[in-house]
Amino acid sequence: MTENAWTRWPSREALRRTETSSARRLIGWVVRAVVLGMLLWGAVTGSRVHGWGALGAAAGVLLAGFVAWALYRTTLAHRLGPSLALLTVLLGIAVAAQATGFRVPALVIWCGCAVTALERLPVVAALPVASVALTSYAAVNDDAWLTTAATTAGLALAGYVLRLDAEARGHAQRLLAQERAARAAEAESAALTERARIAREIHDVLAHSLSAQLVHLEAARLLIERGAEREQILERVVAARGMARDGLTETRQALSALRGELTPLEDFLTQLVSTADGAKATITGERRPLPAEASQAVRRVAQEALTNVRKHAPGAKVRVGLEYGDHQVTLVVRDSGGSPGELTGSGAGYGLLGMRERAELLGGSLEAGPDEEGFVVMLKVPV
Repeated sequence: MTENAWTRWPSREALRRTETSSARRLIGWVVRAVVLGMLLWGAVTGSRVHGWGALGAAAGVLLAGFVAWALYRTTLAHRLGPSLALLTVLLGIAVAAQATGFRVPALVIWCGCAVTALERLPVVAALPVASVALTSYAAVNDDAWLTTAATTAGLALAGYVLRLDAEARGHAQRLLAQERAARAAEAESAALTERARIAREIHDVLAHSLSAQLVHLEAARLLIERGAEREQILERVVAARGMARDGLTETRQALSALRGELTPLEDFLTQLVSTADGAKATITGERRPLPAEASQAVRRVAQEALTNVRKHAPGAKVRVGLEYGDHQVTLVVRDSGGSPGELTGSGAGYGLLGMRERAELLGGSLEAGPDEEGFVVMLKVPV
């Protein structure tokens, strides 16, 4: 046994009774009732119980009960000095009871002190107290020496077993508390992750749409101030309206995604390329549902890539390929013309930078740059 084990108190969870089962609490109350009944029986049947003697015996029983309750509180608070003082008082009450002829209460108190000390005190303090209590018990007990020795050893073993049981119960309660804390932290982390996901959706949809609308509306204002032609102003207003309509559509799609109401990814890509001239979609591999985050990443990259093609390579043919692999899904958007220098110079587009961050958060990657034909965007997301 290490030095720490000799001086360590039983944990407060072990000494406390709040987390014990109802059956265990019932047994505890029955034991207390039996002990109290033995004390009272020994007091009222003592040889000197008459007149004031009965009143003194009752007062002694009440005093012993109060001291035992106080001992429970001081040991629970891990206060060694007061606990030893209260045990000394109990031992003194037992000696007084034995001296005045109340043998049964004295034996019960000595046994209780020994068991309580072994159960609730540090071992280095419990052993001397238990030794004094059990020695006093053995000295006044009139049973055969073998019976007395067996009873003494049994009481010592019972106290230590109760200590081990309490420690095991306390350890289980601490593990349960840690598990509850871990579950609470996991729930909080999931909530924060969901908030971050919503924030990314809002940023990807609204920030892009509103900034584009602002550009067109600002251009329209400047044209009005310069007295530009009606057709030029109307072109900017119509463009802003189109951006607002597209933003509203994407916002609805984002809300559907947050609610888990996503349309199949294949149907989404088919519908997306149908609105773009010269675009074609090809899907290979075993089709299967994807996690919401992975599915949204594929959708957003496909939308952003086609938008960049319309901006920087109008009229170019576009091939959209989606491949389901064993451990990842790959999206390739390749155009066959236009000026890749413009897109490269702008950093592959502000939206694609956001998509690259989204892919990296999922453990994937996004590559964008010119190739032999035109410009290619490749997204890889593990699933």
